[in-house]
Amino acid sequence: MAEFPSKVSTRTSSPAQGVGASVSALRPDLGFVRSALGVLALLQLVLGLLVWALIADTPYHLYPAYGWVMFVAVFLWLVTIVFFIIYLFQLHMKLYMVPWPLVLMIFFVAATVLYITAFISCAAAVDLTSLKGSRPYNQRSAASFFACLVMIAYGVSAFFSFQAWRGVGSNAATSQMAGGYS
Repeated sequence: MAEFPSKVSTRTSSPAQGVGASVSALRPDLGFVRSALGVLALLQLVLGLLVWALIADTPYHLYPAYGWVMFVAVFLWLVTIVFFIIYLFQLHMKLYMVPWPLVLMIFFVAATVLYITAFISCAAAVDLTSLKGSRPYNQRSAASFFACLVMIAYGVSAFFSFQAWRGVGSNAATSQMAGGYS
């Protein structure tokens, strides 16, 4: 039987060294902002802000339809901000156990459906709740228009996220390395 050498050279590292290297300062990924998902998210944020700001400047609390529009616009605006920050700072790569393409697809489909209902209720209530040509009429009409645009933006995002979830045009390795956005 071979004898065990008297001197064995080993190298060890402490866990603290590995942790310090993996936790770096959060730096924004500007590639995400230039991607289709990033541009659409910015568009959704700007248009969603216009929808709820225009409705909030009118006496919306008197009409239930505008309460629904405000709920949809503000809620989806806040959730979109959260997703934007997660992707901007690449936190989705650190939370690898979450199926991000599926989560985004479900969110965008739900957001599209909610904005369809908000757009229809907002547009249908404009003539019933304000005088034609008045300031509230113009604001509510503009909010309906921007609700339609943000609904389309969420629909396009739902289409792209469906393709990313299904893996159209890429394989699993390139999709994972690209961060899930194109």
